[in-house]
Amino acid sequence: YMHVWRDGSLGWIRPASGLVVALDPVMRSSRGLWVAHGGGGSADIAASDERGFVDVPPDEPSYRLKRVWLTEEQEENYYYGFANSGLWPLCHVAYRTPVFREEHWRAYQEVNEKFAESIAEEIGNERAFVFIQDYHFALLPRMLRQRCPHAVIAHFWHIPWPNPEVFRICPWKQDILRGMLGNDILGFHIRYYGDNFIATVDRGFAHDGTIREKYNMVTGNAEVRITAGYTQNVIGFGWTNGTFLVLLHQLSPEWAARLGRP
Repeated sequence: YMHVWRDGSLGWIRPASGLVVALDPVMRSSRGLWVAHGGGGSADIAASDERGFVDVPPDEPSYRLKRVWLTEEQEENYYYGFANSGLWPLCHVAYRTPVFREEHWRAYQEVNEKFAESIAEEIGNERAFVFIQDYHFALLPRMLRQRCPHAVIAHFWHIPWPNPEVFRICPWKQDILRGMLGNDILGFHIRYYGDNFIATVDRGFAHDGTIREKYNMVTGNAEVRITAGYTQNVIGFGWTNGTFLVLLHQLSPEWAARLGRP
């Protein structure tokens, strides 16, 4: 949700986003907390309290939005820089050279750290389910795992994952892989992308003795379960009260127990 000024009055809009359409019903049902970058709307700051909180939807509040404020430089280097000029063309194997710059990488680290701190402020050592979205937060899972050891962390990667030969050109490839292995659940659109990710980890951490068994992977003390096929529609319509718990049980019964669910 974005807040905007209209003729001097505070108004709001819901962005035309497939992710918002998919997850908004889930958030309403669970009465959870959505942590997101703020500042896209002209009245975002005015509508939020001193910690960035605002109740949404504005016309029928059922969950909370926590906005994380970024500087213009952070947004430029993290979002338009490393994420969209580096990772996006790399993962799509686009016919343009990915741009990897040190200042973009530093901003990407800073913003992922900023989100980790913001989420950890709300979770602490409590049990919680955290669902991270997309390639803008490859480092966030491990950062969050270090701060919130009892959280169950899932991450859906909304773009392709390339083969190891392509991904190896990224100067910070091992940092990204370590970050993503901080997840309990890692989702891709199709099996091919998941296979590519597993192969990339196998190659990148061959000296660490990575163990691969179907779609469970253990490297060091970190275990991640890789899933495929959980599209936005499935998430949006499937992850509601009863079905959400069934999905957790299907993936791993102990995760549901960790959440305090039957």
